[in-house]
Amino acid sequence: MYTHSKQFITSGLPIQQAKKAVIMLHGRGGTAADIIALQNVLKLDEMAIYAPQATNHSWYPYSFMAPAEENQPALDSALALVGGVVAEIEAAGIPADQIYFAGFSQGACLTLEYTARNARRYGGIIAFTGGLIGKELVTNHYKGDFKQTPVFISTGNPDPHVPVSRVQESATVLEDMNATVNQVIYPDRPHTISAGEIQLVNNTILKQL
Repeated sequence: MYTHSKQFITSGLPIQQAKKAVIMLHGRGGTAADIIALQNVLKLDEMAIYAPQATNHSWYPYSFMAPAEENQPALDSALALVGGVVAEIEAAGIPADQIYFAGFSQGACLTLEYTARNARRYGGIIAFTGGLIGKELVTNHYKGDFKQTPVFISTGNPDPHVPVSRVQESATVLEDMNATVNQVIYPDRPHTISAGEIQLVNNTILKQL
Protein backbone atom coordinates (compact mmCIF):
# COMPACT_ATOMS: atom_id res chain seq x y z
CA MET A 1 0.00 0.00 0.00
CA TYR A 2 2.71 2.45 0.93
CA THR A 3 5.46 1.83 -1.59
CA HIS A 4 4.60 2.49 -5.20
CA SER A 5 6.53 0.41 -7.70
CA LYS A 6 7.78 2.11 -10.83
CA GLN A 7 5.02 0.82 -13.03
CA PHE A 8 3.50 2.83 -15.84
CA ILE A 9 2.00 2.36 -19.26
CA THR A 10 2.79 4.48 -22.29
CA SER A 11 0.93 5.56 -25.38
CA GLY A 12 1.06 8.25 -28.03
CA LEU A 13 4.31 8.84 -29.86
CA PRO A 14 7.40 6.88 -28.86
CA ILE A 15 9.50 9.05 -26.57
CA GLN A 16 12.35 9.06 -29.12
CA GLN A 17 10.06 10.67 -31.72
CA ALA A 18 8.12 13.05 -29.48
CA LYS A 19 8.94 16.67 -28.71
CA LYS A 20 6.40 16.85 -25.88
CA ALA A 21 5.24 14.46 -23.17
CA VAL A 22 2.37 14.24 -20.68
CA ILE A 23 2.19 12.46 -17.34
CA MET A 24 -1.35 11.35 -16.52
CA LEU A 25 -2.34 10.42 -12.97
CA HIS A 26 -5.49 8.39 -12.26
CA GLY A 27 -7.88 8.84 -9.35
CA ARG A 28 -8.48 6.65 -6.32
CA GLY A 29 -9.81 3.28 -7.42
CA GLY A 30 -8.82 3.96 -10.99
CA THR A 31 -6.09 2.63 -13.22
CA ALA A 32 -3.43 3.94 -15.55
CA ALA A 33 -5.52 2.55 -18.42
CA ASP A 34 -8.53 4.60 -17.24
CA ILE A 35 -6.71 7.92 -17.30
CA ILE A 36 -4.75 7.23 -20.48
CA ALA A 37 -8.07 6.70 -22.27
CA LEU A 38 -8.52 10.48 -22.10
CA GLN A 39 -6.20 10.63 -25.10
CA ASN A 40 -9.36 9.87 -27.09
CA VAL A 41 -10.81 13.29 -26.19
CA LEU A 42 -7.81 15.43 -25.19
CA LYS A 43 -5.48 16.91 -27.81
CA LEU A 44 -2.45 14.74 -27.09
CA ASP A 45 -1.73 13.52 -30.61
CA GLU A 46 1.87 14.73 -30.82
CA MET A 47 2.88 13.67 -27.33
CA ALA A 48 4.50 10.75 -25.60
CA ILE A 49 2.02 9.69 -22.91
CA TYR A 50 3.02 8.21 -19.56
CA ALA A 51 0.47 6.93 -17.04
CA PRO A 52 1.85 5.55 -13.75
CA GLN A 53 -0.16 2.94 -11.86
CA ALA A 54 -0.72 3.36 -8.11
CA THR A 55 -0.26 0.32 -5.89
CA ASN A 56 -3.72 -0.98 -4.94
CA HIS A 57 -5.24 1.76 -7.11
CA SER A 58 -4.60 4.50 -4.52
CA TRP A 59 -1.82 7.07 -4.30
CA TYR A 60 -2.33 7.58 -0.56
CA PRO A 61 -4.78 6.05 1.93
CA TYR A 62 -6.88 8.91 3.28
CA SER A 63 -8.49 12.12 2.07
CA PHE A 64 -6.14 14.66 0.54
CA MET A 65 -7.29 17.00 3.32
CA ALA A 66 -6.36 14.60 6.12
CA PRO A 67 -3.36 15.50 8.32
CA ALA A 68 -0.30 15.01 6.13
CA GLU A 69 1.32 12.44 8.40
CA GLU A 70 -1.69 10.12 8.00
CA ASN A 71 -0.97 9.80 4.29
CA GLN A 72 2.70 8.97 4.81
CA PRO A 73 4.79 7.24 3.64
CA ALA A 74 2.48 6.61 0.67
CA LEU A 75 2.42 10.27 -0.38
CA ASP A 76 6.20 10.63 -0.44
CA SER A 77 6.43 7.38 -2.41
CA ALA A 78 3.90 8.66 -4.94
CA LEU A 79 5.72 11.98 -5.29
CA ALA A 80 8.99 10.12 -5.82
CA LEU A 81 7.38 7.97 -8.51
CA VAL A 82 6.19 11.03 -10.42
CA GLY A 83 9.65 12.54 -10.07
CA GLY A 84 11.15 9.38 -11.50
CA VAL A 85 8.89 9.56 -14.56
CA VAL A 86 9.82 13.23 -15.07
CA ALA A 87 13.51 12.30 -14.88
CA GLU A 88 13.03 9.53 -17.43
CA ILE A 89 11.31 11.88 -19.86
CA GLU A 90 14.02 14.52 -19.45
CA ALA A 91 16.73 11.88 -19.92
CA ALA A 92 15.12 11.08 -23.28
CA GLY A 93 15.68 14.69 -24.34
CA ILE A 94 12.35 16.39 -23.62
CA PRO A 95 12.83 19.51 -21.47
CA ALA A 96 10.57 20.46 -18.56
CA ASP A 97 8.86 23.21 -20.52
CA GLN A 98 7.56 20.56 -22.91
CA ILE A 99 6.28 18.26 -20.15
CA TYR A 100 2.57 18.40 -19.30
CA PHE A 101 0.65 16.93 -16.38
CA ALA A 102 -2.99 15.83 -16.24
CA GLY A 103 -4.75 14.19 -13.31
CA PHE A 104 -8.23 13.48 -12.03
CA SER A 105 -9.36 13.61 -8.39
CA GLN A 106 -6.67 11.99 -6.23
CA GLY A 107 -4.42 12.09 -9.29
CA ALA A 108 -5.18 15.80 -9.73
CA CYS A 109 -4.18 16.43 -6.13
CA LEU A 110 -0.93 14.52 -6.64
CA THR A 111 -0.31 16.46 -9.87
CA LEU A 112 -0.64 19.79 -8.07
CA GLU A 113 1.40 18.69 -5.06
CA TYR A 114 4.28 17.38 -7.17
CA THR A 115 4.46 20.42 -9.44
CA ALA A 116 4.16 22.91 -6.57
CA ARG A 117 7.02 21.18 -4.75
CA ASN A 118 9.07 21.25 -7.96
CA ALA A 119 7.93 24.46 -9.62
CA ARG A 120 9.52 25.50 -12.90
CA ARG A 121 8.26 26.21 -16.37
CA TYR A 122 6.23 23.22 -17.51
CA GLY A 123 4.17 22.88 -20.66
CA GLY A 124 0.93 22.90 -18.70
CA ILE A 125 -0.80 21.46 -15.64
CA ILE A 126 -4.34 20.08 -15.73
CA ALA A 127 -6.04 19.19 -12.44
CA PHE A 128 -9.53 17.85 -13.06
CA THR A 129 -11.10 18.22 -9.58
CA GLY A 130 -8.17 18.58 -7.21
CA GLY A 131 -6.23 20.74 -4.79
CA LEU A 132 -2.96 20.86 -2.89
CA ILE A 133 -2.60 18.19 -0.21
CA GLY A 134 -2.82 18.48 3.59
CA LYS A 135 -5.17 19.45 6.39
CA GLU A 136 -3.48 22.82 6.23
CA LEU A 137 -1.18 23.79 3.40
CA VAL A 138 2.48 23.90 4.42
CA THR A 139 3.67 26.56 2.02
CA ASN A 140 7.36 26.06 2.75
CA HIS A 141 7.01 22.70 0.95
CA TYR A 142 6.39 24.64 -2.27
CA LYS A 143 9.49 25.94 -4.01
CA GLY A 144 10.44 27.36 -7.37
CA ASP A 145 9.02 29.61 -10.07
CA PHE A 146 6.38 28.38 -12.51
CA LYS A 147 7.38 31.13 -14.99
CA GLN A 148 3.79 31.56 -16.17
CA THR A 149 3.06 27.84 -16.61
CA PRO A 150 -0.65 27.56 -17.48
CA VAL A 151 -2.64 25.67 -14.84
CA PHE A 152 -6.25 24.48 -14.93
CA ILE A 153 -7.97 23.48 -11.66
CA SER A 154 -11.62 22.54 -11.33
CA THR A 155 -14.18 21.16 -8.92
CA GLY A 156 -17.93 20.95 -8.54
CA ASN A 157 -19.96 22.96 -6.07
CA PRO A 158 -20.52 21.03 -4.00
CA ASP A 159 -18.09 18.15 -4.56
CA PRO A 160 -17.95 15.21 -2.12
CA HIS A 161 -14.15 15.15 -2.07
CA VAL A 162 -12.71 18.50 -3.21
CA PRO A 163 -14.22 21.61 -1.59
CA VAL A 164 -14.29 24.90 -3.48
CA SER A 165 -12.32 26.56 -0.67
CA ARG A 166 -9.32 24.27 -1.22
CA VAL A 167 -9.33 24.88 -4.97
CA GLN A 168 -9.31 28.62 -4.31
CA GLU A 169 -6.56 28.30 -1.70
CA SER A 170 -4.49 26.15 -4.04
CA ALA A 171 -4.91 28.59 -6.91
CA THR A 172 -3.63 31.42 -4.72
CA VAL A 173 -0.52 29.45 -3.76
CA LEU A 174 0.23 28.63 -7.39
CA GLU A 175 -0.37 32.19 -8.53
CA ASP A 176 2.04 33.39 -5.85
CA MET A 177 4.58 31.05 -7.46
CA ASN A 178 4.07 32.75 -10.84
CA ALA A 179 1.67 30.26 -12.42
CA THR A 180 -1.13 31.40 -14.71
CA VAL A 181 -4.12 29.72 -13.10
CA ASN A 182 -7.59 29.16 -14.49
CA GLN A 183 -9.83 27.86 -11.70
CA VAL A 184 -13.32 26.83 -12.73
CA ILE A 185 -16.14 25.85 -10.37
CA TYR A 186 -19.05 23.91 -11.88
CA PRO A 187 -22.39 24.20 -10.05
CA ASP A 188 -23.92 20.84 -9.18
CA ARG A 189 -21.48 18.88 -11.34
CA PRO A 190 -20.96 15.24 -10.27
CA HIS A 191 -17.49 14.00 -9.30
CA THR A 192 -16.38 13.36 -12.86
CA ILE A 193 -14.70 15.01 -15.85
CA SER A 194 -17.28 16.90 -17.87
CA ALA A 195 -17.29 17.52 -21.60
CA GLY A 196 -17.06 21.22 -20.87
CA GLU A 197 -13.79 20.74 -18.98
CA ILE A 198 -12.33 18.70 -21.82
CA GLN A 199 -13.27 21.37 -24.34
CA LEU A 200 -11.88 24.16 -22.17
CA VAL A 201 -8.55 22.43 -21.64
CA ASN A 202 -8.27 21.59 -25.35
CA ASN A 203 -8.91 25.22 -26.26
CA THR A 204 -6.43 26.64 -23.75
CA ILE A 205 -3.57 24.58 -22.36
CA LEU A 206 -3.53 22.06 -25.22
CA LYS A 207 -4.46 24.41 -28.07
CA GLN A 208 -0.91 24.68 -29.43
CA LEU A 209 -0.33 20.95 -29.74
